[in-house]
Amino acid sequence: MQNIILNESEHLYAAGPASDTGRALSAALLRLRRAEHQQEARSLGISGLSDLDLRALRYLVQASRDGRNIGPKDLIGMLGTSSANVTNVVERLVQRGLVTRDEHPTDRRAHYLRPTDLAVAEVDAIFLRHHEALVSEIDALDQTEAAVAARVLERLTNALNALD
Repeated sequence: MQNIILNESEHLYAAGPASDTGRALSAALLRLRRAEHQQEARSLGISGLSDLDLRALRYLVQASRDGRNIGPKDLIGMLGTSSANVTNVVERLVQRGLVTRDEHPTDRRAHYLRPTDLAVAEVDAIFLRHHEALVSEIDALDQTEAAVAARVLERLTNALNALD
């Protein structure tokens, strides 16, 4: 039973590609997807946060790096969840010392959410090895391989995004 669960993410619900190389590519993409899911699970385990809390924290850290101000209303759209859920997420992150609420400069009813130095360090620690491994492999490709891979991934992404 465990073997079925472990390999379920490596299953297509459509007929597979017609060629051997197409089937190899499809299998490789499914294995990549599985590895990404496993890395996400490890990241959640390391962080001790829920999926929603960790996603919110990542958005806040990236917004801070980009010099953008993010408030609770922004997180509602980014996380695709309700105001009540975002209120709970923010409260948990504040209680853990990962986020502060800073007053809005012109609207005293509003505030910005800022990641603390601890939050930035935790996000970096959680995702650094994962992203370094990807960048290392990308850098090992020659220019032609990288260009072909980028085109293939873009076409696959566009095909999925075109679905209703």
